[in-house]
Amino acid sequence: MRFFFIRDYRHRYRYFSSDPISQIQIKTSRWKEFWELAKKKLMLLPQRILRQEQAFGKILKFNEDKIQIFYSGKPDNKKIKTKFYFFLQRQRTKHILLLVGETLLLPISGLAAFLPGPNVFFGVLALLMITHWQALRGINRTLKKYFEFIPSSLFREWEQAQESKKEESYPQIFKKIENEYNLVEIRKVLWK
Repeated sequence: MRFFFIRDYRHRYRYFSSDPISQIQIKTSRWKEFWELAKKKLMLLPQRILRQEQAFGKILKFNEDKIQIFYSGKPDNKKIKTKFYFFLQRQRTKHILLLVGETLLLPISGLAAFLPGPNVFFGVLALLMITHWQALRGINRTLKKYFEFIPSSLFREWEQAQESKKEESYPQIFKKIENEYNLVEIRKVLWK
């Protein structure tokens, strides 16, 4: 599994893995239709957010002490380590606040059970809470690991094209990145 820490078109760093987006696996037979509908709604989140959340969650299954993270190579190694550390701290704070807010909304979503049909609002909220909880656990685990940042000329090319606003070259760069790192639809993560 490969991890990436790259700036998107808004110059915000995105963290994601090479694994494609996958639905959350919940084993239940009684509420299967309800959970399937909620999972479809959750998959409507933008890929840049969903891939980041899943990359944080996937670290829970990653047993090595060293994490290799590909980046553009533009900032030096010390600077990117500092940026990544503060990025993780911001994400941890954000996830704690999201979980507190979602916990407060959970009883209100239970009231929607009185409406006819399945309570999709509760299901989506529950899946969001599960996703954020797994991501928070992954962030905490990532903070305890050693990071090895590996510069990539393709990501440097992306950032240079982005800074010079050469949008006509974006599709070619995305194609090269997808082929080199086996990333599916990287455009949806780094661009609009």
